[in-house]
Amino acid sequence: MYGRSEEEWAKLTEAGLAFLIERARMNRPTSYTELNTTLVQRVGVSGFDFSRADERAAMGHLLWLVVEANRPESGLMISALVFYLNSNEAGPGFFGLAQELGLLPAKASRQQKEEFWVDQLRRLEERYSRFR
Repeated sequence: MYGRSEEEWAKLTEAGLAFLIERARMNRPTSYTELNTTLVQRVGVSGFDFSRADERAAMGHLLWLVVEANRPESGLMISALVFYLNSNEAGPGFFGLAQELGLLPAKASRQQKEEFWVDQLRRLEERYSRFR
């Protein structure tokens, strides 16, 4: 999928989840760019090219895999920690996945989305800060 093997996706998922848990324990969000750079360093694969729509979609797929790996244990969307560089908001894929999972209404308002995102961040801090 997206030109990567299942083995590569598994490694990216494991490394991505480990990195986001580290960030959650420090109560520090991250950017797509920083996540991408970290994955290249830790997994040793080519990074995602955000100038290409298919590569942006591939990063979204990875974050879906990371959420699916972590959510059964945490009950949360750990991808809430990832947002755009020089921005303070989650990407549309985050809210789309939340809607797909039934955590956010299909026609959620901007305010509902923001409140959901902030709540996820707060709950991630509560859950992981005890591991500092």
